[in-house]
Amino acid sequence: MSINVTSPESVGMSSQRLARIAPIMESYVTERGVAGISTMISRRGEVVHSEQFGFRDKEAGLPMADDTIFRIYSMTKPIVSTALMLLHEEGRFQLEHPVANYLPAFKTTKVLTDDGSLVDQARPMEIREVLMHTSGLTYDFMADNPAAALYREAKLMHDPTRSLEEVIDTLATLPLAFQPGAKFHYSVGIDVAARLVEVISGQPLGDFLRERIFAPLGMTDTAFGVPEAKLDRLSAMYGLPDLFGQDYSATELVEAALGGFNERIDVSATYPTDTPDTFVRGGIGLFSTAQDYLRFAQMLANNGSLDGERVIGRKTLELMHSNHLPAELIPYELLGRPVPGMGFGLGSRVVLDVAQTAGSGSVGEYGWAGAAKTYYWVDPAEELVGVFMTQYMTGVLLPDRDLRSLAYQAIVD
Repeated sequence: MSINVTSPESVGMSSQRLARIAPIMESYVTERGVAGISTMISRRGEVVHSEQFGFRDKEAGLPMADDTIFRIYSMTKPIVSTALMLLHEEGRFQLEHPVANYLPAFKTTKVLTDDGSLVDQARPMEIREVLMHTSGLTYDFMADNPAAALYREAKLMHDPTRSLEEVIDTLATLPLAFQPGAKFHYSVGIDVAARLVEVISGQPLGDFLRERIFAPLGMTDTAFGVPEAKLDRLSAMYGLPDLFGQDYSATELVEAALGGFNERIDVSATYPTDTPDTFVRGGIGLFSTAQDYLRFAQMLANNGSLDGERVIGRKTLELMHSNHLPAELIPYELLGRPVPGMGFGLGSRVVLDVAQTAGSGSVGEYGWAGAAKTYYWVDPAEELVGVFMTQYMTGVLLPDRDLRSLAYQAIVD
């Protein structure tokens, strides 16, 4: 799909100021070791910036292109959260319903206490809590709770041959890290949400996403796999060794990230291109392009429709992108660090206090990122959408934050 870039001045932005993006992004490629970057910005529904820098495959000399395909890791989450909310607005469930109403195995899931004992849930885990990351679930790479070690032993994230149903059935046998609702804790909750989509809709997740989101939006390159004919467009992965394929200690992860690990890495064993019917998840797994993801984000910015196709209702999106965390859980912590100025909605963070975020933005702006440094945001107040794509596993560089700053400074109306 060709990209039509409109005059920035026609939507209150400056061409001269947007031109500041290129040298900064190029510096990450030429001076700081990032192989390649793709960036897109739109305002008032018009694309005003689309540029690519460096290589999708540095060793083969293949340049980054506007149709390069990326493993988007956790940027799968906003799409799957939206899918579940499509069923909510059809009256198929309520947010406060127990997850166990639809996935009965969670009725008997225990909670692991600090002294190592197992206790019952004080109250059932609710559907909204798996979207908010307050469900009591965790991730296997977390180092701050003993339940994560049980996830690692079960290899929940390490075996792409296991179906979503099998993964969630196993998950329900493992204890929660804390009582539902007790704290914000980043987790596999959106994988549970993905299984809820399958059970409530009666469709495989991939089929549901394709029929209800990807096809209506023309997201032709977004799926849980990459067909043979498109593999030459898939970006290679660089940076930190595969976060989900090894049993790293917390110290090893921090040392690798701070040390700027910058080699080409093979993640095909844990993020395969050729098992789209099996490697289906809610928290990771999708492949996409910058322009495909911009279409999804633009639909959100347009209150649920794009090019005459209505995907979701405006009020449903308002509900999703309101803060759902109680005051005592703000600021929430992500990977052990507080996130100032932010609340959390149903699948994405949301800005509550711009000054506390230490960056430009607006109250109500929302978005999310992926482990390989993919990122998007939607600012309803400014009618601004940004997408950043690279394949640099974790690390401490922040080109995505630089893109935000460069986008906001180009607003001149």
